This record gives sequence, C-alpha cells and structure tokens, in this order.
Amino acid sequence: MKSHQITTATGANIRVHEDGDGPPLFYLHGAGGLMPDDLFFAALAQSFHVYAPMLPGYEDSDGEDGLHDMLDFVLHSFDVMYGLGLTRPLVVGHSMGGMIAAEMAAVAPNDIDRLGLIAPAGLWDDAHPIPDLFTKLPFELPALLFHDQDLGARLMTAGLDLDDPEFLKEFLIMNGRRLGTASKILFPIPERGLAERLYRIKARTVVIWGAEDQLIDPAYGPAFRDAIADATLDEIAAAGHLVTHEKPAEVIGALSPLN
Repeated sequence: MKSHQITTATGANIRVHEDGDGPPLFYLHGAGGLMPDDLFFAALAQSFHVYAPMLPGYEDSDGEDGLHDMLDFVLHSFDVMYGLGLTRPLVVGHSMGGMIAAEMAAVAPNDIDRLGLIAPAGLWDDAHPIPDLFTKLPFELPALLFHDQDLGARLMTAGLDLDDPEFLKEFLIMNGRRLGTASKILFPIPERGLAERLYRIKARTVVIWGAEDQLIDPAYGPAFRDAIADATLDEIAAAGHLVTHEKPAEVIGALSPLN
C-alpha cells in the first residue's frame, strides 16, 4: 500500500492510500477508517487501482473544521476525486462512506456512472434502529461489526487485549478525533434526508450487505435497491457489517458487474 498526501482546493491536506494496477476505484471508508494492513483494501488492489482518501480527522488528514454538513462532505469528496485526476471512476463506499457515495451520485448524477454501496448508512426506519456507535467501547464492537467475533477482535486489536487500559486509552484518543468528524453526519442518527434524493441517482448501482449485519440491519438493503433505478442487491451469507473483511472475495465478486 502506497501512501501520499494531496492538498484540495480548500487547502485541506488529505492522506490517500493507493495501490493496484487495474481500472480506477475511488473508495470511501466507514466511520472506523481503514485498519492496519487493511484486508479489504489489499483485496481490492488485486482487481483495481484503488484510491482510498482518509476523511479530515482520520489519520493525518486535516480540514475537519471546514466540514459542517452533508453537502460539505460531498463537495470535499469531489474535490479529492478531482484532485487525484480521476474522471468517472468506479465509486465504492462502505457504511458512512456508502452514505457519502450515494449522496455524491444523487447530487451530481451525470458525474458518477458506477456505484458500489456496501452496507451504507443514510436511511432510517424506526422498526430497525441503528445502534449508537458513539457510546460503544472497544469490547462491544466485534459483536456489533462481525459475524465471526473472534476474527473481529483479532483484526481490530492486532492481538492486543481489548480490556487493557493502555489499549483503551489509545483507542479513545484516536477515536475521539475521527468520530468527531463522523458525528457531523451520523449523530444523533445517521439520516440526513438521503431517502428524498436517491431517485436522482443514474449510476449503475450494486448494493451489498452482510446477511448477519448487527449494526445496519439488512432490511435496509431492499430499501436502497428499490429507491435507485435498476439497482441490484447482493446479500452475503455468514457476514456482518464488516462483510468487507469477513468475505472480501465475495464483495469483490459482487462489484464485478461494475468493472
């Protein structure tokens, strides 16, 4: 994985992870950012030339003071995409990143023609409330994010003890900054009117969900599919919210019609 910074038109310095030799893919991460030695990024890079910018507040990306609402996130993401010299790449987003990707495709429907939404946030149904990530401690996350909780604990901690005070201190410091960014579009609930704009999306769209997702219920999958013209839905068995890490090959297979 190569890493470099670009400076956007607004002056934000953005960390971009890049790898692979295939067609360009612009990847928008979820609220947790990328993991060290991220399995899904590595798998994507086997089939695509992946550009994964870190939002302001994540790693050493700055400029979070310039993000106030969803439109700011959308325009920032376009600024990064254009700053990388990308024209109509495949846009893929996971969770919060899927919410941003869908908004990009709705706001500028002629600029994005292929869209992969992996367990995206952005809709709300009182029958299927989405748990509040901002109240969760590290030991609670594997059960919320993974079907295979042992795998989740190993990936999230690199073998460290979730109850270790030093790990908890480091986690809270790191999480405070990135969730400060994420809270601007996810808190108190991850809904900013996207349902009213999905009809504007013209992009060929694949929606992908882990069948055992405990964070964003798979019931939201048909809602996205039905609201976006000609979208398809792939539900992947024995996988949770981080289906990207539990079943990366299956996720990439589901994205293949967009290649």
